[in-house]
Amino acid sequence: MLGRTLVRRARWIVTAGVLLTVVAALVGVGTVGALSLNRFEAPGSESMRVRDVLAREHSTGSPNVALLVTVRNGTVDDPVVAAAGRALTEELRARPGVGDAWSYWTRGNAGTLRGTDARQALVLAWVPGDADRVRREVLPELAPRFTRDGPVLRVRVGGGDEVFRQVMEQARGDFLRAELVILPLVLLMLWRVYRRLVPALVTVGVGLFAVAGSLALLRGVLGFAEISTFASNIALVMGIGLGVDYGLFMIFRFREELRGGAEVPEAVARTVRGTGRTVLFSGATVAASLAVLLVFPFPFLSSFAYAGVAVVVSAVVGATVVLPAALALLGRRVERRRPPADDGRSSAWYRTAALVTRRPLLLGGAALGVVLLLGAPFLGIRFGLPDDRVLPGSAPVRQVYDQVRANFPAEEADALHVVTSGGDPAGTAAYAGRLSRIEGVVRVDSPAGSFTGGRRMEAATGRMRDRLAVVPSSRRLERDAVGLVREVRAVPAPFATRVGGYPAELADYRDGVTGRLPLVAGLIVVVTFAVLFLMTGSVVAPLKASLLNAVSLTVMFGALVFVFQDGNLSGLLGFTPTGSIEPSVPLLMFCVAHGLSMDYEVLLLSRIKEEYDRTGDAVAAVPAGIARSAPLVTAAAVILAVSFAAYATGRVVFLQQLGVGMALTVLLDATLIRGVLAPALMRLAGPANWWAPRPLRRLHRRIGLAEEPAPATPAPGYGRV
Repeated sequence: MLGRTLVRRARWIVTAGVLLTVVAALVGVGTVGALSLNRFEAPGSESMRVRDVLAREHSTGSPNVALLVTVRNGTVDDPVVAAAGRALTEELRARPGVGDAWSYWTRGNAGTLRGTDARQALVLAWVPGDADRVRREVLPELAPRFTRDGPVLRVRVGGGDEVFRQVMEQARGDFLRAELVILPLVLLMLWRVYRRLVPALVTVGVGLFAVAGSLALLRGVLGFAEISTFASNIALVMGIGLGVDYGLFMIFRFREELRGGAEVPEAVARTVRGTGRTVLFSGATVAASLAVLLVFPFPFLSSFAYAGVAVVVSAVVGATVVLPAALALLGRRVERRRPPADDGRSSAWYRTAALVTRRPLLLGGAALGVVLLLGAPFLGIRFGLPDDRVLPGSAPVRQVYDQVRANFPAEEADALHVVTSGGDPAGTAAYAGRLSRIEGVVRVDSPAGSFTGGRRMEAATGRMRDRLAVVPSSRRLERDAVGLVREVRAVPAPFATRVGGYPAELADYRDGVTGRLPLVAGLIVVVTFAVLFLMTGSVVAPLKASLLNAVSLTVMFGALVFVFQDGNLSGLLGFTPTGSIEPSVPLLMFCVAHGLSMDYEVLLLSRIKEEYDRTGDAVAAVPAGIARSAPLVTAAAVILAVSFAAYATGRVVFLQQLGVGMALTVLLDATLIRGVLAPALMRLAGPANWWAPRPLRRLHRRIGLAEEPAPATPAPGYGRV
């Protein structure tokens, strides 16, 4: 019904689709400017409550801006330098938006704020407000003003918010540069696949429709939810990727119907009834895989859920409504001019699948061994905290922290803050002494004085009322910041305490993410099972698909550990390994990769099930179905992998992880997983692939949705892309 309506109203629908794309793009431009910046923080956590107390009761907080001061001549203790340092500190404190500022020269010449060569010192400042205010309103004016080369002092700007402000700017440039390369490259590859320019242009048009539509939909979401700026980047990546995938699925099926003898209107109607349903199933799986990110109470991650669902909705509408109308107008102009004489069963994919079904244990076992070997590094994964080293060495703020790591023994800017209630001087002194004995703690400032190694080194100044500052060494922070936070929280106190500070905020965020990973994995398995059951009527096929996806995703995580955690290929890609991986980006990649893997699984299963329903031969249906689907899956995967690989050329580690991990996963999934492991498992299962208990079979007959069969004989040229 829908297909025939699209044919009758084709010109109107295509015109409306073009206009809608233009309007959505205009709305989307405004969306990008309204998106929010986010910090790695867990709302409602202990560290966030400490932040609120410090701001409300003490008018201070963890420093998020730092000035690295280098002396031109002499040392930081020279009178002229000290006077200039105090003046710089006061100037910073007086700037609009700055809540508090202190330095080596205003904190009694604290050794943790002075470099080991006595030629560098730090000025620290707390700028209150959320990430949008600090990074968009304050720092763009403050950073250039305090970047100086004077006759006495050389000043450079750092701080946690300055790090991620520069990450945002670098990532924006990397994404723009990648997109400028990806679009013409995708168009060229689509022309190579289709052997005609018209269907290539139409497919790219579906991708652009998905990007523009998703950004416009996000504008509506902004009315009730906070959306991260990185969501727009995901819309670009997935919009082009899903647009290409779904466009290929639909156009290949339309060509197949034409070669099977159908006239253009009937070919469009069959394509919508058949592959349109496959696209709908695939979209539902991808959207659900990303929607599970809503279980995280962090705007940074929930943003990707909103963006992912918006992209899928736009891509599905573009592929199943606008694209069929365009095919009705274009007709046979999308066909290849000279299709090769090939019945599909002589293709390499058919021969490979047939060979696998004859030797499923041998070839399937060998493929599984290769996949497990590639995924083995995943066993050593270590989740850590991000810092300035996500940026290239040429970034100004990265250069600041390279000097801090080399010249400062302690991380005063990353001190842990302990707020107390009901404490007495004796109890406070004993507690501060115990904290100062923790490995890697350089100094503890408290109302009872400053402590090092369990001993009071300085008398109380009255500055630390109802709070303590635990200053860690640079080495301890780099080696085990989360462990340090746990040790500080585990020290017994004779009064109520809460621990915060930047390391605690990152640790609480990391724990909040990793603690919900089992829930996310479970939800994804349930969603996958439900969608594939509705499509196939089987309970075995969904379980097999989940198993194959799990195997495939271990390769992605193995690559992340091997390359980015352990530092292999760091010279080629130009990044600095830190020995750990921040969990948010791998989690996002997990959801995206799972959705895309199911994209290919849905197409593969639909074709195999179609052959099985037609012939009743569970063994022969496997290579026959793969011969129909694998060339298309491979073409889509290669194009998508190239698109992702373009992001590996970026200079931000997060983007490099996305590019390398996703490109490798998509290629491996579409070849070794779907081309060898999938047919091996299906051959071993035989007719049991399509088994379900009788009650579920009855349920599927009532609510299940299956793709309409394609022409019975493989169309010439279908097996060769």
